[in-house]
Amino acid sequence: MSELSLPVYADIEAAARALAPVAVRTRLLSSPALDAQTGARVFIKPEVLQRTGSFKFRGAYNRLSLIPVGERAKGVVAFSSGNHAQGVAAAAQLLGLPATIVMPADAPVFKRERTKSYGARVVLYDRDRESREEIAQKIAAESGATLVPPFDDPHIITGQGTVGLEIAEDMQTLGLAPDIVSAPASGGGLMAGIALAIHHHFPQAKLFTAEPDGYDDHARSLASGQRQRHHAQNRTFCDALMAPEPGELTFTINSRLLAGGVVATDAEVTQAMALAFRELKLVVEPGGSVALAALLAGRMEAGGKTVVIVLSGGNVDAGLYADAIREGAV
Repeated sequence: MSELSLPVYADIEAAARALAPVAVRTRLLSSPALDAQTGARVFIKPEVLQRTGSFKFRGAYNRLSLIPVGERAKGVVAFSSGNHAQGVAAAAQLLGLPATIVMPADAPVFKRERTKSYGARVVLYDRDRESREEIAQKIAAESGATLVPPFDDPHIITGQGTVGLEIAEDMQTLGLAPDIVSAPASGGGLMAGIALAIHHHFPQAKLFTAEPDGYDDHARSLASGQRQRHHAQNRTFCDALMAPEPGELTFTINSRLLAGGVVATDAEVTQAMALAFRELKLVVEPGGSVALAALLAGRMEAGGKTVVIVLSGGNVDAGLYADAIREGAV
């Protein structure tokens, strides 16, 4: 696979082999209470239990493992609001690479500190006035480090695609076929990888991105057939899902394989977080809960169907989480 080519299913299989010694295989979970509430047979893919607390470790490690040994001493540089930051930092630590991460100054302190705990250098920027891409590109140009984008990279996509591969394998083991699969979307790398894997095994399944209300660039883009920016004016509770538009590479894949996009309000996300805590005993961050929130809000027409929902991350500030659980329980 060249850097400019679209990834294919065989590339996901290769990524799975690379990740097997280091990544957690997160098994599908089910809940009678969740089934009763939705009228569907629901399975949860708990990537909150993944290394670094989110699916992002998969793509990061796959990408970094492919850096030639002779170039590794120059390190890597990435830009992220938190989960990709931690994934790259942890993967770099495992592979012995120096890492510099460009993060927004308003990123949750918890995510910044966790990124530093993996040995990475963190460079902060103002997301309203500065370009994280330009800052990262400058650092890479000056140091010779490899730039590791958060989603628009074929090796990142195939690493994330191992989420879909595991879903497919677990479904086959259960003797079931999913009717609907949904995951949170920011740049679209997770959903693109999942779509490649699920479509290979279950081409009839309907695949949906899930986004915060207002940050619906994927839903808009999939409906129109071309990449569109969202029109949100305010911040969202889902800090991990604030990319302004789908990635070019990810949208090329998603526009071909997805059925559409769904959204959930911040209030619905809070309720989903509370349900995951109460019924699944899982700590899920706001952005990681948005697909579950959309399902609970009835946006997928899931009644009587077999549904797989990805909980993509669990990196959340303790105080914010406690407030959300109290609010969501009302």
